[in-house]
Amino acid sequence: HVKALNYADEMNKSVDVFNVGTGNGTTVLEVIRAFENINGIKLNYKIGQRRPGDIEQIWADTTKVSEALGWKPQYGVEDMMKHAWAWQQGLTKP
Repeated sequence: HVKALNYADEMNKSVDVFNVGTGNGTTVLEVIRAFENINGIKLNYKIGQRRPGDIEQIWADTTKVSEALGWKPQYGVEDMMKHAWAWQQGLTKP
């Protein structure tokens, strides 16, 4: 966050867009399996046909954020899921 604020100040920009992610593609099934592994909850899902207009493959190109801020991913999908799930669980506690 601090690097992004410094970047905005130094570049005299109020807005810029960065893609963040692993830089590698992750399938929906890999995300589902990671979620199930982390919390032990079996998800109920159905695999259907691809819809017209569905993108076949997409992932974040992290080149810009790496060059501008020196940002690099620190976690794989399963670790990201673990942290996101812990954060979500913290929201529901009184």
